[in-house]
Amino acid sequence: MSVLDWAVVAAYFLVIVGIGWWSKNRVHDVADFFTARGRIPWWLSGISHHMSGYSAVMFVAFAAVAYDYGFTVYVWWALTIGLGIGIGAFVFAPRWNRLRAKHGVNSPLEYLARRYNLPTQQVLAYSGAALKVVDIAAKWVAISVLLQGFADIPLAWGIVIAGIGTMAYVAIGGIWADVLTDMGQFVIQAVAGFVMLVAVGARLGFDYPWAMWGDLPDGHGDPIAGPVTTTLVLAFLLVKTFEYNGGMWNLAQRYMASPSGSAARRSALLSSALWLVWPFILFLPMFAAPLIVPGLTNGEESYVALAVELLPAGLIGLMLAGFFSHTMAMVGSDCNVITAVITRDIAPVLVPRVKQLGAAAQLVMARVTTVLFVTLSMTIAITTGGEGFVLDTVVQLVAATMGPISIPLMLGLLPWFRRVGPTAAIVSWAGGLGVWYVVRYVVDGASESAIVGLPLATSLVLYTVVGLLRPEPSAERDALIDSLNTDPDPEPPNTKTKTLTN
Repeated sequence: MSVLDWAVVAAYFLVIVGIGWWSKNRVHDVADFFTARGRIPWWLSGISHHMSGYSAVMFVAFAAVAYDYGFTVYVWWALTIGLGIGIGAFVFAPRWNRLRAKHGVNSPLEYLARRYNLPTQQVLAYSGAALKVVDIAAKWVAISVLLQGFADIPLAWGIVIAGIGTMAYVAIGGIWADVLTDMGQFVIQAVAGFVMLVAVGARLGFDYPWAMWGDLPDGHGDPIAGPVTTTLVLAFLLVKTFEYNGGMWNLAQRYMASPSGSAARRSALLSSALWLVWPFILFLPMFAAPLIVPGLTNGEESYVALAVELLPAGLIGLMLAGFFSHTMAMVGSDCNVITAVITRDIAPVLVPRVKQLGAAAQLVMARVTTVLFVTLSMTIAITTGGEGFVLDTVVQLVAATMGPISIPLMLGLLPWFRRVGPTAAIVSWAGGLGVWYVVRYVVDGASESAIVGLPLATSLVLYTVVGLLRPEPSAERDALIDSLNTDPDPEPPNTKTKTLTN
């Protein structure tokens, strides 16, 4: 990389740190830090929701699938996410928002103690937080692999650079810094994506999006190819519907931070539309990579090789800034929501005195927890060495956590499951994790669709069946669920002003 490339990367880091410090003025307590008190515009929330689903994994592991098998990666990954979010826009998004608006909830898991009981909330909080830290470690490895490919920076240093950069704005500005940097990262991603698209067009001819398929290896234009099967696509659609509508806790926060339930629905629909269109544009250069950098033995190197082959000085730095933006968008939002879970759901139970902390002390605790969590994930990433870690970890953790954690969390919001109580929630959590362990470590040669889909399907069946066989009705649960059907009445202007300034 040239001096100009490094200048572009340095400028990117200065901008996001500046956004973090600017956002600090908007954060006065933990409600501002975690959900912005519902003051984030729906369009900004939607763009942030979309960006929080990306990481450098897309340009490492998914680029390898695109290089080796072609179009199928869009069908398997982006299409399933876009459709899943579209479904959730009408089922889940408004209800997440109303938890904050009507019940003052600042963590996606905060309502579980009332919906089920405290043990259920704690089980989901501990298991999700423990597994999420490893998931984030995989994201650090992905960005460090790209840094190593572009600039020959050792893996550990790449992890440290990305981690400290993320700490610098998330720990200071909370969710405001997160969504505003997501917006900036979306702009960088758009510029970098179109730059690569034009560069590939200049090499292959600008009719390449239509003409290249006949020149690519056989099957690269097929929607189902290689290890991707129809069953796997359907399993991913099921998983992603839960994952991207709240099962990945950080994305529930985007809905909670919108002004109202109807605004949260619009945010989800915007994110869904972006997922259906924008990843395909980003993937086009990856699909064309075998024509420009043929013969790679490791497909994970394909996007780096493509950029080095096609882009001049300065633009490589822009591309690398784009890679950072992807990873930091996802990790920043993850860190914010995990901090919310730790400070709002775990710490008060472990140390009851936490409940007595004042607003300033709670905010300090949230910031310190953010720094500690990022540091722990960086340490895990460095100690793994990164070998074979990225795609395996991401896919396996999704399989392990989405069913057992998201089924009780998300179906508990819906009126159709109002009679389902803590027994069904705990059984579904334990059964889903048990099935994941069996198909992952006991059954030889289990397919990826089984590893991804069976844990969630098991949790879903157990939650429903146990809930029917052992219903646990409660007037308090009914009242909570019914309260999520409609937005709250607008507050009088003087009341709203008082609330925002307190």
